[in-house]
Amino acid sequence: MQFVFASNNKNKILELQSMLPESITILSLESIGCFEDIPETADTIEGNAIQKANYVTEKFGYDCFADDTGLEVDALNGDPGVFSARYAGEQRNADDNMNKLLEALVVQNERKAQFKTVIALNLKGKQYLFTGIAKGEITLEKIGNQGFGYDPIFQPEGFLQTFAQLSLDVKNKISHRGKATQQLIIFLKETE
Repeated sequence: MQFVFASNNKNKILELQSMLPESITILSLESIGCFEDIPETADTIEGNAIQKANYVTEKFGYDCFADDTGLEVDALNGDPGVFSARYAGEQRNADDNMNKLLEALVVQNERKAQFKTVIALNLKGKQYLFTGIAKGEITLEKIGNQGFGYDPIFQPEGFLQTFAQLSLDVKNKISHRGKATQQLIIFLKETE
């Protein structure tokens, strides 16, 4: 089984491919000749995932899945949420985003947060959604050098380490993306 994963984020592609069974191959946007930036203009995480999956299916004709992820911080009324990648500006710089978030929380005792990933799958003319949530809290400083995005400041529930300190195997089992991907894998196995 072969799908396009609507992303050019090499870290995300590697993380996802490592979770999928060998019978499922991921094609990147680059490998199908899609070099344009796919619009992400929806006002929800679900909406962005759907928008990206539909773009690839409509323009290139492939079965496709796309994800969108947001970090939702309780003390910030769910921000940065759908704007997580661009929280500190259009340059989409992870360090800038983390610094802005840590600054916004400097006077906050409440640091609860959750990562939310939604995967939209377009398969044989139908669309399916899978959602994964990882609850935790925002640390006081960046810790660890694994992973990407906000991983160095997110400590998942039940762990003393941040996502950026955990091995990929452990992170894949407990992360938002891991949970959504597991639902996707179960679904794909049932439809094989």
